[in-house]
Amino acid sequence: MLCGVPLIGVRRGARLESIHAVAACASDVAGNVLLALGTIDEPVFLRSSAKPFITAAGVRAGTVERFGFDDRELAVMSASHSGEPFHIAAVRGILAKIGATADDLRCGVHSPLYAPAAAALRANGEAPSTLHHNCSGKHAGILALARVLGAPLEGYLDPGHPAQRAILALCERVSDDVFTADNLALDGCGIPVYATSLRNAARSFARLATLEQLDPRDAGALARVRAAIVAEPDYIAGTQRFDTDLVRAGNGRIVGKAGAEAVHACALLDGGIGLVLKVVDGAARAAPPAALALLRQLGALDEAQTRVLQAHARAVVSNAAGTVVGDVAALDLIAG
Repeated sequence: MLCGVPLIGVRRGARLESIHAVAACASDVAGNVLLALGTIDEPVFLRSSAKPFITAAGVRAGTVERFGFDDRELAVMSASHSGEPFHIAAVRGILAKIGATADDLRCGVHSPLYAPAAAALRANGEAPSTLHHNCSGKHAGILALARVLGAPLEGYLDPGHPAQRAILALCERVSDDVFTADNLALDGCGIPVYATSLRNAARSFARLATLEQLDPRDAGALARVRAAIVAEPDYIAGTQRFDTDLVRAGNGRIVGKAGAEAVHACALLDGGIGLVLKVVDGAARAAPPAALALLRQLGALDEAQTRVLQAHARAVVSNAAGTVVGDVAALDLIAG
């Protein structure tokens, strides 16, 4: 069973109302554990935190050379984007380059995560499409991989599809793991999702940070994806989103990627460290404050960067009328 350590508090008024436990591991590329909270050897579904590796599988197979994808397109393939107009344009560009359309995407439909973008659709009398799903870039990238492999677009969600086999094989290599049937399931957008230990996951992100202990082709692909995310942080998440702000504040030295059910992963390029956490109860509100608390503990953020990210370190709690009634922050910040 996954167990964590109390780390994040939710305060209403002056009183502590709720506490979120967090399991986490930080590792260097050699596998030395630099930080551990809770159980780090219990498999955890990485969900969207694995997207940089998924994109890298396509890059390794030759999608960039074949289709001429740019940094924005590679970043949005790795994103859980907000459905802002520039995200939609990037996904449309990917589909146009590979000769596919939004009808080929099997991610499902939801409204843009960015409220002004959702409001603009409603004002124009438009319904959201598959393009607005936060994983549409990833799905477009998988279709590009299918094209390069000469595989059909139909059925690309199936774990046995050549594109999915290539993705899972790369994820196994970077994780030093083999994903047995009990550690595979379906993600919210329908693709296969894998579970690995926080220890393995942290090492995989240390490899993303250092590009060491990797097959040379895997290393080259991850370097290309990493560079795209650093160059175009708006495309990895969106306006006022934690990952976009973290990558920008890190000045190209931190690559962060959130996953559903309150998973978060970081590659710390300066220290060659991978950090992966899971809020045990799956509360997304606790993940950014937890990530920032642990990044501070690892010495990965200076005072100026910490100030820039303050809105994510201490998130406000508002009621339905918009009145601020409390906050979500690390327990040490609340106590201080």
